[in-house]
Amino acid sequence: MKKRVQRPSFWLVLFALLACSQAFGLHNRDTAKHSHRGRRHWRRIAWNPMFRPSHDSLLRQNEEIDRLELPRIADDDELEELKLKEDLVEIRESQSLRFDPRLDRRRRYCRIWAREFVEDLSQAYYREFHSQIQVNSAVRTIKVQRKLRRHNRNAAPAYGETASSHLAGVTLDLQRRGMTKQQVRFVQRYLFYLRALGLVEPEEERRQWVFHVMVSGRYSDWRLTQSIFAVEAPSQVETADAQSE
Repeated sequence: MKKRVQRPSFWLVLFALLACSQAFGLHNRDTAKHSHRGRRHWRRIAWNPMFRPSHDSLLRQNEEIDRLELPRIADDDELEELKLKEDLVEIRESQSLRFDPRLDRRRRYCRIWAREFVEDLSQAYYREFHSQIQVNSAVRTIKVQRKLRRHNRNAAPAYGETASSHLAGVTLDLQRRGMTKQQVRFVQRYLFYLRALGLVEPEEERRQWVFHVMVSGRYSDWRLTQSIFAVEAPSQVETADAQSE
């Protein structure tokens, strides 16, 4: 009789343990999901750029290229031809300016007014922080842009009214990752002033962590007659980018 009494009690205890372990597992999964959602929410709050990429910005960049009647460079043959004609000039490395070492030397070129812009910015930045501005990307060909699109879904198209402005040699990508909050704000204020004058069309790219800057052909004439200085941006526009700390 004792064995008959013990058997049901054994199964009851086993059932109770199984029920508790399942409840504990469900609780852990729910907690993990909740914390994961919390992390995603935090990242959305942190990304608050002054120059948010947009369809309208791409249209403005291409309107300037069309105004200047610049070609979109198809391949390396056209690229080399523009270099020989000095329609594209080499970006000069200096105390205040460096390149991402991964950038192909054949593509460290741009239009002359874009070079003037990045030299002016890098010199102002160096005077303030004794640190260099880094160029991550400059001129591209349609062939390169099409290849880039295959593994970067955020890259601009190679054709059409929103095509990448890199294809005309008027745009530079400047490294933002690794900058302090003060350095990011300095560059933002500098670009804010120039954009107000219609001299640049900037974007802050999230995936690549760069300042993408299209430089207007009007920049060269403007810089001959004006002092270059940055003004304070509107106080309500602040970056909360945690990675710039």
